[in-house]
Order: sequence, then C-alpha cells, then structure tokens
Amino acid sequence: MKILAAMSGGVDSAVAAARAVEAGHEVVGVHLALSRAGGTLRTGSRGCCTIEDALDARRAADLLGIPFYVWDFSERFREDVIADFVSEYQAGRTPNPCMRCNEKIKFAALLERAIELGFDGVCTGHYATLVPTDAGLELHRAADNAKDQSYVLGVLTAEQLAHTYFPLGTTPSKAVVRAEAAARGLTVAQKPDSHDICFIPDGDTRGWLAEKVGTATGEIVDREGAVVGSHEGAHAFTVGQRRGLKLGVPASDGKPRFVLEVRPVTNTVVVGPKEALAIAEIAGQRFSWAGAAPVDAEFECEVQIRAHSEPEPATAYVDSDGVRVVPERSLDGVAPGQTAVLYVGTRVLGQFTIDRTVSAVPVDA
Repeated sequence: MKILAAMSGGVDSAVAAARAVEAGHEVVGVHLALSRAGGTLRTGSRGCCTIEDALDARRAADLLGIPFYVWDFSERFREDVIADFVSEYQAGRTPNPCMRCNEKIKFAALLERAIELGFDGVCTGHYATLVPTDAGLELHRAADNAKDQSYVLGVLTAEQLAHTYFPLGTTPSKAVVRAEAAARGLTVAQKPDSHDICFIPDGDTRGWLAEKVGTATGEIVDREGAVVGSHEGAHAFTVGQRRGLKLGVPASDGKPRFVLEVRPVTNTVVVGPKEALAIAEIAGQRFSWAGAAPVDAEFECEVQIRAHSEPEPATAYVDSDGVRVVPERSLDGVAPGQTAVLYVGTRVLGQFTIDRTVSAVPVDA
C-alpha cells in the first residue's frame, strides 16, 4: 500500500514509520507544522510540533530512506483547535484539544489530503488496534494498557478507520518501542514524551487564556447563591478545581470547596463540597460512532471521561436528542465540554461531547 506516515518527531511515530517500511509499504513521511512561530523550541517534555521536532522527524525519515515533507496546517490548527479551545472555555466548558486535533487535523485534514494525493491511508504512532470484522473495522484498545490511546481516537469514523494504520497497537510496552528505535539507530530513541497542551508549552493555561480573552471581575458563590469570593475571569476555572479559589468566606463545616459549575453569561463560579461533584448522568448531542453504530437504542457499555481514567459500567440511551449515559456508580467531577468515550470490552463504540450533567447530590442535601 501507499502510506503517508505522520511523523511528529517523537519515537513512537518514527518506529511506526519504520515498521510500515519494513512491512513493504511505499511510505512517505510528513511532519505537520501547526504553528507559524518559527523560533519555537521544545523544553524537555513540554509542548510538541516545534522546530526541534521537525528536525528530528526529518532525521528519522532520512535514516529510513523515505521522502519527507513538512506541511503547513497552522491556519487549520488555529481555527479548528486553538479557536475552539478558547470559545469552549468562554462558554464555561472544559475542552480536550487533543481530541479536536485528532478529529479535525490528523484524521480529517491530513487524511483528506493524503487520499487526494493517491495514498491508501495514514500511519501514526498511536497506541490502539484495528480489528477487521464482517461489519468493517473496529477500533480497540492497545495491548499496553498503560500507553493505550484509544480514548483520544474515539472521534474517528468508520470511513477514517478504513484509511488508518496503527503499527504500534500490539506492542507490549513503550520500552519495547524505545529499544527498537535504538536498535534501528533512530536518534529519538530516548526522547521524552510530550506532555501538556502543545500550544501552551509552559503549562500556564490560566495565564494563556487571560491573554486571549482578558480578565473581568466576577463572583464566586456557593450552591445557595451566597457570595463567598471573587475572581478575575470565569474562563480560568474548570469543574473539580480546588486550587486558586482564594475564598473570603470559609465553609461552615470547615471543609475545602471545589468548583461545581462555571456560568460564563454572568461570569459566576459556583463552588461546593467535594461530594457535590458526584454526577449521576451525562448526555450530549454531538456524537459519532467508531465503526458500525449500535443496533439497539439502549445498551450496556463502559464509559470513560478522561484519557487515563478507569472506564465505568453504564447504560447508554440513544435518541433524537443525542446520547445519554447513566453509570452504575456516580462519576467524579465531570465538566461540560469533556469527551465521553463508550466501550464494550476493549472495543471503542464511539464518543460524545458532554453538554448536560445531572448531579447525584441535590442542592439541599
């Protein structure tokens, strides 16, 4: 097959490209330039998609003997990922930019261009597996549960899965990938994994958002509406947050309080006890299926609400209003804007963006 290997400059994508070459495919490497800040450099494991990463990707491609290109996707990234991130926070939601990047950039814009140029599919260094069935390909968890990235791939559709190649999915551990990279002579063998939001490499999300949307003094209130503090912008808070509240009025029971809700229209932050973070039901209108859609409108599944959280047994309901999920046990600290990924065993069924939650603890409790 003719494969376009997305090479981030890290060890995973380099080894994935090497395996694609070794498997006999015609491979071309491409690095996505997602920022036009030409002087951007990586600091340790902070950020990604930097000049250093582009150079590392080129060196790996040269060693593998494959053509290599850098494609400028910075404008698309700015519109579909960064602007979406800002607008979601302004709306009082907590977005996952990695989900949007996979959905809009790596498996939409990149894949679309690859197919237009005559490639059969895109190869990436994600840890996930594809299982062929009579109904088409299914997306499953990786063999190494500690590195499994199926959650952030839950946005992929059946059509996208048909043109996707994950060579690392059955690899038992990241250590095996690093050892293979060293054996192949790849200079990225011991390169640190990237962490944090790539376009906020210093990790200061609150400061970055303040620069983008400004500050505006607002009230922090408890569940009954009593004012207990103030803030400089509701966009800086997310559900479940405890640090940085600086409340002027202590709780009557002396226990710490957490952010329960962000109300952007009134620039208000609602706080309360930890037990009030328990969520009995989540729902969302924006959803997609990773492969064949479920046959029944009601089905048993597991729901995962964060990339590295444990999946929880649940019942899902699908109707004209979207997807509604009722977990067997309450979920902790769920924020609108988060992505809920549905599984049956190791298989990813699909995902939805959470826009409605039901608390397990009534206000007067």
